Amino acid sequence: MALGYKVDNIFTCIRIGFFFMDHDLIMRNLDRAEEMIEMGADYDKRNRFQIYKGFYNLAIRDFKSATNNFLGVVSTFTCTELMDYTTFIRYTVYAAIFTLPRRELEEKVIKAPDVLEVLYRAPDVKQYLFSLYQCEYAKFFKSLADVEEVFRKDYILNPHYRFYVREMRILAYSQLLASYKSLTLSYMAEQFEVTPEFIENELSRFIADGKIFGKIDKAKGIIIVNKDAMAKSELFKDVVRQGDLLLNRIQNLSRFLDNKL
Repeated sequence: MALGYKVDNIFTCIRIGFFFMDHDLIMRNLDRAEEMIEMGADYDKRNRFQIYKGFYNLAIRDFKSATNNFLGVVSTFTCTELMDYTTFIRYTVYAAIFTLPRRELEEKVIKAPDVLEVLYRAPDVKQYLFSLYQCEYAKFFKSLADVEEVFRKDYILNPHYRFYVREMRILAYSQLLASYKSLTLSYMAEQFEVTPEFIENELSRFIADGKIFGKIDKAKGIIIVNKDAMAKSELFKDVVRQGDLLLNRIQNLSRFLDNKL
């Protein structure tokens, strides 16, 4: 049997694994597919394999890997047996906005012509992406509620909707606080169109969890931002990102050398 047909058969097994959410079946066949593709599968099979990997990354809450896999094939998508292109871009935006720093998000998603073309047909995804990027926090909170409903109804994303929504709220709060040394709770509440009590409860919980760096002065009704801790957190994230990039390059080089030997 030709290599291409073998890879197609493996893709079918992976789809069956997705249907039953059989992680063992999916992982075994992803490994088989990778071996076959390294033997010399064509460009189309390689692209489709990245989408299968990215889809499984979503299923196991690895949004970072999903982002990397999806963004690499935005302009060459052909995996219509797994999902349509609009759904693919929706998944790509959900993963990218969660993982990419603001500048990378702008370069790889906000300004990507292929993404923008689809967003005109998916206004809910467009508002979700641009409202956070443009610091329109009230619109973002409303869009995030819509995203939560999408996650609830999606069998791949459903197990992660609470985690995802919580982390995106933290991201929005952190983005706003990053520009200030201190901020009144009433101003934050106004920006998000919620009550000051809601903001105070949210921030208190996230500060206690080590997710937001600052302290609340209840007497003055303000949050004082710990810029040093925030900077160290961003530095740590950057070090991890650079480490992941280096690891990926080493793994790619290792596979290349294995094929040559």
